[in-house]
Amino acid sequence: MRSRLRVFALVGLVATAVDLGVFLVLRGQSTGNTIRADILALFVAAVVSYTLNRQLTFRSQQNARWVRNPLIFASTAVVAGALDIVVVVALVEQIPGGLAKALGIAAAATVRWGVYRWVLFGVVRRELSERRQRPSAPGTVQLSVVVPSFNEQDGIAETIRLLRDELVPVVGEGELEIVIVDDGSSDSTSLEAAEAGANVLTQPENRGKGAAVRAGVLAAKGRYIIFTDADLAYPPSMVALLLAELEAGWDVVVGSRRHEETTTLVRARKLRELGGRVINWFTHLVLLGHFRDTQCGIKGFRGDIGKAIFERTTIDGFGFDVEIFLIVEQDQLSLAEVPVSVQNRAGSSVRIVADSLLLLRDLIRVRRMAGWGRYRPDPRQQLIVEGSRSIGSTTTNTEAIKTESVKPIRDRDAT
Repeated sequence: MRSRLRVFALVGLVATAVDLGVFLVLRGQSTGNTIRADILALFVAAVVSYTLNRQLTFRSQQNARWVRNPLIFASTAVVAGALDIVVVVALVEQIPGGLAKALGIAAAATVRWGVYRWVLFGVVRRELSERRQRPSAPGTVQLSVVVPSFNEQDGIAETIRLLRDELVPVVGEGELEIVIVDDGSSDSTSLEAAEAGANVLTQPENRGKGAAVRAGVLAAKGRYIIFTDADLAYPPSMVALLLAELEAGWDVVVGSRRHEETTTLVRARKLRELGGRVINWFTHLVLLGHFRDTQCGIKGFRGDIGKAIFERTTIDGFGFDVEIFLIVEQDQLSLAEVPVSVQNRAGSSVRIVADSLLLLRDLIRVRRMAGWGRYRPDPRQQLIVEGSRSIGSTTTNTEAIKTESVKPIRDRDAT
C-alpha cells in the first residue's frame, strides 16, 4: 500500500501547480489584476487540495479531521492564503510575477504547516481529554505492574519488595500482580525475581524495552496495567497515582517529566536532558498532540485498552512509546498526563547518543507504517476502542503472546 504521507505530498504538489498555473493565466490576461488573480488561484487550489485529499489521501478514513471538519481546513487555507497575497503584492513590481508567486507559495506553505500543526494540537488535546463511559475493566486481579528488566539480579528482589509494600495496601492482598519480563539477561535476574514472588517471563535474547513491555502487557491479567522501570526511577507511589487516575475513568495515563508539578529528586546529566528535549521535538513529526514527554518510563492503561494497543505495536526499542501515543491519537482514546517524582540513576543502561539515533530511526519507521495503515484496529480491537465490548466476551490475544517467545517461570527450578 502506498504511504498516505506520499499521497498527501503528491496532492500538495498538484494543488501548488494549480495555484501557480491559474495565477499566471489570470494575471497574463490583465497585468493590473494581481490581487484578484491571486485570490482566485488560491481558491481553486484550495478546492482541488480538499477534494483530492478527501478522495485519495483519506479515502479509507472518512473520519479524518480534515474530512469531517472542513472548517479547520478552510481556516488554515485563509491564513496561509493571506500571507501568499501579501508576499505577491509586495514583490510583484520588483521581480517577475511567476517568481513572486513562487515565493508567496513557499511562505504560505510554511505558515500552513505551522497552523496545521497548531490547530490540530488543540483538536487532538480536546479529543484526548474527554473520558468515555465504559463498562468495568476485565481482568482477574485489580492491578498488574509490568517491569522490563535486563541484568538486574542485584536489585530486582528489592524492586519487587518495594512495589508490594506500596501497592498491596492500596489494592488488597491477592489483587496485585507483578510481571517481571527478563529481556535476555545474562545473569540470574529471572531466578531472583521468581524467588521474590513475581510472575516472570523470559525472552531468549535481548530484544529491547519495547518487546519486553509488549510481552508483559499481553500476558498481564490486571483490570489495570502499569509499566515502570526496574530501577524504580519513578517511586512505587507513582504507580499508585497512575492507578487512581485509571480508576477515575481514563483509558491511558502517562507520567510527564516536563509537567510543571513534576519533582526531580536527582537531575539527569545536561547532555541527557538536552537529548531528551531534542527527541521529544522530533516526535512532533509523527504525533499531532503536543505531548510534553513521550519517553517517560511510567505509563498505565485500562487492561483491555492496553492489550488492544500493544497488539499493534511493532518497535522493540525505545520508539515503542511513540507508537503508543500514535495509536491513542488514532483511536481517539482518553489520555491524562500526570506529574511524577523522578530520581535519575547514575547506573542507567540508557546510551544517550546511540539510543537517540536508534529512536530517530524508529520514528521514521513509525511514520512510514502509520501511512501504510499498520496501526488500524481490527474488528475486535475496534469494539474495545468503542467501549461496546462486554466483559464476558473479552479475551486475551494468546497468539500475540506466543509470537514473543516468552517462557513463564513459576519457581526457582524452572529454566
